[in-house]
Amino acid sequence: MTNIIVLCTANVCRSVIARELLSRGLADHGVRARVRSAGMLESGEPAAPEVVRALNAVGIDVSAHRSSRMTDVDLRSADLILAMAREHLRYAVVLAPPVWPRTFTIREFVRRATSAGPRRPDQPLADWLDLVHRGRDRLDLLGERAADDIADPMGGPPEGYDATVAQLDDLTRLLIRLAWGPQAPR
Repeated sequence: MTNIIVLCTANVCRSVIARELLSRGLADHGVRARVRSAGMLESGEPAAPEVVRALNAVGIDVSAHRSSRMTDVDLRSADLILAMAREHLRYAVVLAPPVWPRTFTIREFVRRATSAGPRRPDQPLADWLDLVHRGRDRLDLLGERAADDIADPMGGPPEGYDATVAQLDDLTRLLIRLAWGPQAPR
């Protein structure tokens, strides 16, 4: 079973959306995976009401969600770590340095995986992730790259949350096709 963690700041918005869309997409694709989400802040907060509404619109109920703070133990146990922004990536790599080769922003991951090419059916996930990671430099953790971040809709209009759901839906679908192929055996 593949273990994936999705990260953001408070674990009440972007990471919740990405976790749910990725979980649903992997299940629909026949992939056995555990997808969790976490943030940099304290645990126990519910998903933002706007997130609950936006996900309800696509048939997903997150009303029972409670935020979780990322830990180095959780990060070290993950096969793949997907951050919503470079600041979350940086936080994870500082908290658990060995996770660097398998920790990406979701947009960076899809871009690099597209360049590396889809994973072959006989290729272990870890080997493919090594290819996706190849050529990265820890200095890339410095600074900001808006092109790699998912904009935070918190505090904005409802349309911003809907746009984030649509963007993450597109990214998670592409990620699944790249990592698990057009169809996975059930």
